Amino acid sequence: MSFVSETDEIARAAAGDRMAIASLVRRHGPHVQSLAARMLRDTAEAEDVTQEVFIRAWKILPDWRPDAKFSTWLYRVAYNLCQDRLRRRRDRTGDDLPERADTALGPEAQLDQIQRVRRVEDAIGRLPERQSAALLLCSVHGASQAEAAAALEISEEALESLLARARRSLRAMLTQEGAAT
Repeated sequence: MSFVSETDEIARAAAGDRMAIASLVRRHGPHVQSLAARMLRDTAEAEDVTQEVFIRAWKILPDWRPDAKFSTWLYRVAYNLCQDRLRRRRDRTGDDLPERADTALGPEAQLDQIQRVRRVEDAIGRLPERQSAALLLCSVHGASQAEAAAALEISEEALESLLARARRSLRAMLTQEGAAT
């Protein structure tokens, strides 16, 4: 099996090579869906966003110029689509429990873990939009600061500032909630 560069794979996908298209989806789909799921907190909506991201990708592939990493561009499209969906939502119920809990834990510990995760997710959801996105991209999704800055169309210095403010705000919210319980 030979190594195929992503640039070559993109060129093949642009030419209609179904194997190359499938490979790009396998490589980037889980990351795009993870970002969308964390931002939207809705698995079905995240799947819809992921499909829309790749539909847009296939439309631009013939004109793709690798000025930035393909994954960075995908994250940016996913981020924008998620923001559009969040703006259209009228109410945010957050009633969904995480799909999986650590089954090695007892029932009470599982519930405690689910509640902690929910508190953190709720707190991230209350952060200003750009802070939340920066935190999700870097701390949760694992994007590098350069990738996150490119996806958010800001400088790395601005990203560092957003991350610092997000972490301070998150820590304050969680500390305040902990003191209230």
